[in-house]
Amino acid sequence: MTRPTIADLARAAGVGTATVDRVLNGRPNVREETVRRVHDAAERIGYHGANIIRHRMLADKPEFRLGLILQKSQHAFYQETLRLFEAQARASTLRRVQITAKFLDDPNPEGLARLLVAMKGRVDAVAATGLDHHAVTQAVQELRASGIPVYSLLSDFAQGVRESYFGTNNLKVGRIAGWFISRLARNPGKVGLFIGGPRFHGHELRETGFRSYFRESAPDFLLLETQINLETRQLTYEATVNLLSRHQDLVGLYCAGGGMEGAIQAVREMRKPGQVVLIVNELTPESQAGLQDGSLSVVLSTPIKQIAADLIQQMIEASERGLTETPGQRFFPAQIWTPESEFMM
Repeated sequence: MTRPTIADLARAAGVGTATVDRVLNGRPNVREETVRRVHDAAERIGYHGANIIRHRMLADKPEFRLGLILQKSQHAFYQETLRLFEAQARASTLRRVQITAKFLDDPNPEGLARLLVAMKGRVDAVAATGLDHHAVTQAVQELRASGIPVYSLLSDFAQGVRESYFGTNNLKVGRIAGWFISRLARNPGKVGLFIGGPRFHGHELRETGFRSYFRESAPDFLLLETQINLETRQLTYEATVNLLSRHQDLVGLYCAGGGMEGAIQAVREMRKPGQVVLIVNELTPESQAGLQDGSLSVVLSTPIKQIAADLIQQMIEASERGLTETPGQRFFPAQIWTPESEFMM
């Protein structure tokens, strides 16, 4: 396959070759809108000079420092989340976005609060995942008082103080999981549910939506008591083995947070494909393998790429207009993956 030429780039951008030449060589008297159009076309067709155009386009743009706090540095989902945020930061044409990323391997509120406060003076805005706790709220208030907005990511915290929440509608995600189990189960029976812990606001909302769906629309199913798995693989594995051993009529299981790898392993070892409808959150190599071998029925995932792009843009805009007086939230539809989906990981 031949590399795109200047003529190809001009056609893709809807401009003349002379204009492309001026953009590539950084000559004056080219409108910013035209430069951006040529850059976007270069990215789209794979033109080799796209990075040069971007660097010149951002040369006189101010820097924007973004703090990003994620959980579990070794987990594939959070590694992919960081990768997508870094890619969207590089793609931004509004500012030169620099990311300072920190991981919290032990998900405790005090640790998250310390990481948040440590961002003061180092970043212009922070996005974080973590627990909802008064210590976290105090840290968010401290940053806000310093003019640094904090955005809750994936699971909400510090409502009324943080700038905005970006993620799925977790109440709706729980209802979707309930709908799938009620439709895919061969017959009504017992249903299990795991959440990471009571301080994960997103997990509590998923649990609420999950239970409300069965109460309203599938009353023939019996929901067992919710189990806390602390988002750990081994604890989830042991608890799932226990559930499957004690309840031969278990027909469905929803892992509303982390630790899904343990549930997938236990179902794979103890049941034939299709005997238990297992629903988890987030597409990773292990959940994809579970879909493909039939131990997993559905994955409900978060559109991180879109969230990262929209969040970075909103952060930059907020830095120009100032903190909002009314904190908000931005919901993104969950992505649904089944064994018949086409995977591009």
